[in-house]
Amino acid sequence: MASRKIYRAALAAVLVVAGWGAHSRGALAQEAEAERPQAQPRVRSDEAEGLEVQLHLLVARRTADGQDEKLPASLDAVVKQLRATFPFKSYRLATTMLNRVKNGGRLSVRWYGSPLFGQPPAPGSAPGSNELNIQGVKLEKDDAGRDLVQLAGFGFNARITVPAPSLASAAGPPSVQQENTGINTDLSVREGEPTIVGTLDVGPAGDALILVVTAKRPGK
Repeated sequence: MASRKIYRAALAAVLVVAGWGAHSRGALAQEAEAERPQAQPRVRSDEAEGLEVQLHLLVARRTADGQDEKLPASLDAVVKQLRATFPFKSYRLATTMLNRVKNGGRLSVRWYGSPLFGQPPAPGSAPGSNELNIQGVKLEKDDAGRDLVQLAGFGFNARITVPAPSLASAAGPPSVQQENTGINTDLSVREGEPTIVGTLDVGPAGDALILVVTAKRPGK
């Protein structure tokens, strides 16, 4: 009988010691886990690199005496589409803007420059100004799994100098005036594919300003 009591007491002591050891190991593991630096969430490479947004401004003229200069090869398909759709006689690249923006970010640019249509500023007026705003630039995929870029809240506005109906004598300087023009829209473009955003008719001669945008990841 005594030996049985001794056995039970020894067994109880072993269980207590084992329980204390397990508790100690658990506490130490919790402390080690708390001290261990937490892994930072991985940033997707396209989010880290951001996106490049390129804006081409083309001047299209209805008269044959316009300057039809050599355009970048990347715009060949765009110009072919324009020639098949509109009766313009010549196309000229007025300016190109290239900006980097975070994937999911926004873009706002304003600049002053030479007149887009080659006309001097109206007497006493400020030089032409241009403004580009995009409220959201986001890399997405379409239903077929192809990469595209959402351009939410795309807005372009310009104050440009254009020829005006001449009221001066034939010997006097050509008459010019300043006009406000612009376009605001939401659109999606295929990644890396130049896309016509819109055309803006300006001036009495029926000339136009054509906006072409390209959006892609760097190196694509």
